[in-house]
Amino acid sequence: MSENKPKTPNPVPPSPSSSSSSSSSSSNGNGNNGFLNRTKYSMGQINPPETVNPDAATLRDQWRYAIREYSKWYSHAWGTAIFAGLTFFALGWVIKGENPISSFHSSPPPPSSESSSDASEKSTS
Repeated sequence: MSENKPKTPNPVPPSPSSSSSSSSSSSNGNGNNGFLNRTKYSMGQINPPETVNPDAATLRDQWRYAIREYSKWYSHAWGTAIFAGLTFFALGWVIKGENPISSFHSSPPPPSSESSSDASEKSTS
């Protein structure tokens, strides 16, 4: 069974004349121009656009692969987030010695002694 593998063009090394001109432009104090000249113009575009659209089967395979990769990373991100949340919850439980989320207490905390003495004074008067 033969597979269709996309052919990637090999980058063309810069010619000696273009490297000497780019080094002279970088030595004149404008270093960015030398870098841009060397990469963009002497070697051509690194990833040139397609000259023709690929056939439908190739596009379908590319989309399926992209969707599969996206789904994999998306599920990994959610799994990591859930695991981190549970880990911090467990760490809080270990440090505090009880449920770290106060809204999950089954019974309200007992009233303090001040509020109970105030209530008894109001009922007697």
